[in-house]
Amino acid sequence: MHIKNIGIVGAGQMGAGIAQVCAQNGFETILYDIQVELAEKGQSVIAKNLDRLVEKEKITIEQKKEAMARLKIATDLKTLVTTQLVIEAATENEKIKLDIFESLDQVCPKEAILASNTSSIPITKIASVTKRPQNVIGMHFMNPVPVMKLVEIIKGLLTSEETYTSIFDMTRALKKESVLVEDFPGFLVNRILCPMINEAVFALESGISTAEDIDKAMKLGTNQPMGPLELADFIGLDTCLAIMKVLHEGLGEDKFRPAPLLRKYVQAGLLGRKTGRGFYKY
Repeated sequence: MHIKNIGIVGAGQMGAGIAQVCAQNGFETILYDIQVELAEKGQSVIAKNLDRLVEKEKITIEQKKEAMARLKIATDLKTLVTTQLVIEAATENEKIKLDIFESLDQVCPKEAILASNTSSIPITKIASVTKRPQNVIGMHFMNPVPVMKLVEIIKGLLTSEETYTSIFDMTRALKKESVLVEDFPGFLVNRILCPMINEAVFALESGISTAEDIDKAMKLGTNQPMGPLELADFIGLDTCLAIMKVLHEGLGEDKFRPAPLLRKYVQAGLLGRKTGRGFYKY
């Protein structure tokens, strides 16, 4: 399938980032959110991001105008009836995602591809609530989307080769690199990354070192651009906890048990950058 029209469900940080790269790379893009205020906020964030690229002379004013002209916002899911691909980028909550896919399956053309930006929920399970499991696939973008080059493409048990090829080609059109990943809990990046973050939280909880020195040790000792606790704040501690729960439940191994301190921070509403405080204050 040659994809031209794309819908994005969820106008938060990830959804807006995905919508930006789609609009910038020539796709007619609809950014949907259930609340008009959130859809408008996502549109505004994209405009500001493009303004910064103009200031840095990475794109021209004309390119910014063309990208914004290709971007529309919507609060009615039926607006996505014109799309050939819908990418869901809602919060990392299984029930919410399953409900969205059930609704998309009813609204979108039967040949349309339905993709999820989930970072951990099995694609096969998401596909099971639709009548088109062969057209359901995972597209896990990295944050921040306009900057990070990688997209994990995850095939569910029944995802067709045609669907995979269409998404592989579309990912290249976005100037991204992809890796094909099997449908296991946490996929690839988070299967490796989140246990490292979780272990750093265990180290902090055990009093081995301070948050600052844990991050300093990992940055200077392993050449990581950001320490694990700083990265957890950037990702969102609620997201990190959700992924660890999926890994723990899906793989059944104690090494994936979420750190009690991580649970405690989430219970306290200290979720990282988005709330102004996590392991650090912002």
